[in-house]
Amino acid sequence: MKELTSSQIWQALESVKDPEIPVVSVVEMGIVRGVEVDGDVVRVTMTPTFSGCPALDVMRREIETAVRQLGITNVTVETVLYPPWSTDWISDEAREKLRQFGLAPPQKHGGDLISVAFLDVAECPRCGSKNTTIKNSFGPTLCRMIYYCHDCQDAFEQFKPL
Repeated sequence: MKELTSSQIWQALESVKDPEIPVVSVVEMGIVRGVEVDGDVVRVTMTPTFSGCPALDVMRREIETAVRQLGITNVTVETVLYPPWSTDWISDEAREKLRQFGLAPPQKHGGDLISVAFLDVAECPRCGSKNTTIKNSFGPTLCRMIYYCHDCQDAFEQFKPL
């Protein structure tokens, strides 16, 4: 068998969708942090959106499966928590997919979380209005908030900038 390259592994991992947001991959979300290939051994490192992520085992299994489908039997998926996952790691393509899915993507902050206001106005992913109000800073997952758009009169979620 021909040795696989890390770019082939990365490409295969694009098919692994985020279990909670199936329109984006774990690669697009910045969850997969690294791929190392050493002969017939592959090591993938991943950083979950938060350490207690309930989808952690599902992502790990699906990453292993995607690599095994390439003919690699010796796969290790390692969870690393440092540096902690950041919403800045979400790709621009994923941000647009999130918006089309109905989730407002977070602002990019470049690591300066102090200047990011958690109660700032969010742009409605449905109509683009900034005439929005936060309704609950705790959404269905720890990394989301619930907003209301006064223009289209619809509720939506926004990722918290982390």
